[in-house]
Amino acid sequence: MSRKKVTEENKKQEEKQNTGQQKNSKKAEKETISTDRQEVEEQEEKSEVEEESRQEQECKEAKEDARDEIELLKRQLEDLNDKHLRLIAEYDNFRKRTLREKMELSKSAGEGLLLGLLPVIDDFDRARAHLGTASDLDAVKEGIGLIYNKFKEFLKQQGVTEIETEEQEFDSELHEAVTKIPAPSEDKKGKIIDCIQKGYKLNDKVIRYPKVVVGE
Repeated sequence: MSRKKVTEENKKQEEKQNTGQQKNSKKAEKETISTDRQEVEEQEEKSEVEEESRQEQECKEAKEDARDEIELLKRQLEDLNDKHLRLIAEYDNFRKRTLREKMELSKSAGEGLLLGLLPVIDDFDRARAHLGTASDLDAVKEGIGLIYNKFKEFLKQQGVTEIETEEQEFDSELHEAVTKIPAPSEDKKGKIIDCIQKGYKLNDKVIRYPKVVVGE
């Protein structure tokens, strides 16, 4: 065999070896790529599983938080209802107590007024008992005058005062004109000529208007 043929044969073998190596290299590369792809897919699948697990955990925690919040709101609502019922009961008790106190005050005020009148009635009883045997008319008049003054003083202590009418200018806020007559003189015009019935004030309030005759 000539040297030239040997060289060609060697070249063919080298090319065949190179081709085989290239094929093996490509195969190994494909296997590497396949392995890498598989690892990527497995990693992605693992990530998805972890993400689902994380979401499930978050959902579970959110449900527990919502349940706790609902329980808290229920307790707060029950507490508010309890306070509301207590306030209603306290207000009702306060209203009843106030009404009872007002009634008791009204009763006691009337009792005090009547107690103050009793001494005046006692004086009238004594005066009546002596009227049949009294010989001194002036003494009887004086006694009646004392009783009258005592009664007026009692009224004054209660805040009751007589409304002045004598020689007073007629005032529709204080007096009630029952009739008008010609004034006896010029300076009597518009003034009270006579008082038919006396009027009284309780403190600053008119409780009975005096009935008067007015000059015109």
